[in-house]
Amino acid sequence: MNEKILLVTGTRSESVKLAPVALAMRDDPRTTPVIVNSGQHERGVAETLGVFGLAPDVVLRPRRNTGGQGELVTAVANELDAVLTAHAPAAVLVQGDTATGLAAALAAFWRRIPIVHLEAGLRTRRLDAPFPEEGNRQMIARIASLHLAPTSAAAAELQAESLASQDIVVTGNTVFDALDHVSRTAGPTPGLRVSRADDELRLGRRLVVATAHRRESWGQPLRQILSGILGIAEDHPDVLVLFPVHPNPALVEEVLPVLGGHPRIMLTPALSYPDMVWALRHAALVVSDSGGLQEESAIVGVPMLVTREATERPESIVDGQATLVGADTGLIRATARARLAERANPRPVRGSHAAPKVVEAVLGMLRRPDQVALSGCPRR
Repeated sequence: MNEKILLVTGTRSESVKLAPVALAMRDDPRTTPVIVNSGQHERGVAETLGVFGLAPDVVLRPRRNTGGQGELVTAVANELDAVLTAHAPAAVLVQGDTATGLAAALAAFWRRIPIVHLEAGLRTRRLDAPFPEEGNRQMIARIASLHLAPTSAAAAELQAESLASQDIVVTGNTVFDALDHVSRTAGPTPGLRVSRADDELRLGRRLVVATAHRRESWGQPLRQILSGILGIAEDHPDVLVLFPVHPNPALVEEVLPVLGGHPRIMLTPALSYPDMVWALRHAALVVSDSGGLQEESAIVGVPMLVTREATERPESIVDGQATLVGADTGLIRATARARLAERANPRPVRGSHAAPKVVEAVLGMLRRPDQVALSGCPRR
């Protein structure tokens, strides 16, 4: 029996982690993946999937006027409802903690279709950090049929919430598979957006990769983070800061006045995934509030300053690869000085084979005699 699985993605980071699963399902005669681009970041999703030789089967175009989270979740859930009716999938797979993931989970729940949550169990236990992501993933957990945890610690978090052990599977993190794929298939030279960085590295510069986008940091905390990044450039004359600017206009208006015009701060549009992987593999330091970059910097062995008050990915903090610095300008500069004085310890990138484990877990859930899509409701 061939099972049709709907994979819903709306952001670059979701697409990176879903792509290996889509490839594994495409190659497995027991499954047919249907990739849905929710339209949250339509172009970024299309570009990222293309890196893996994939394209969305369905593209939603939710109407957006205010740019608010409620508007996005409502519009995506509404459009996705028609897709669920047309395709009648055996399950809907969502990733992480985005508005797209929450909207897709709700749409599937209302249709009594089993929800598979990839990267389940990440927790800070603070609904304000990260906001709104922590709330999104906790809400998805309440209605998911299968929880795919990247680590045993994430699985333990789910068990502590009294979720059934049979519904929790530790698969590993598919970002390992994504990095391995790009490392094997992408060329050794970067694309145009980071070619200047490559030139300056050849002249002896050290590269610092920096980003900022979390909603809980908007306003004064973000300005303090940007001041810290500016201070890193001023403290280290041999450093080039590469800062891909998030496309949200509110963030662009904050970034440009602080970092624009500095001769050693390179502002670029969002990078392609191969270019970001290239940058990470050549970086001396990463400064970011991105959970994805926290994972990826740990994989390649680059020290990172996490510009947040709490993280749902504590493993790299515990082993000393990453440091929580919050939005404290002075702490960002001081910690950067310490980390840049250390010797880098790059690691080879190897796949974790998480994606095939995901496929087996989904099929196992669908074929379990006692499986139910919703509490008290038999599977369709």
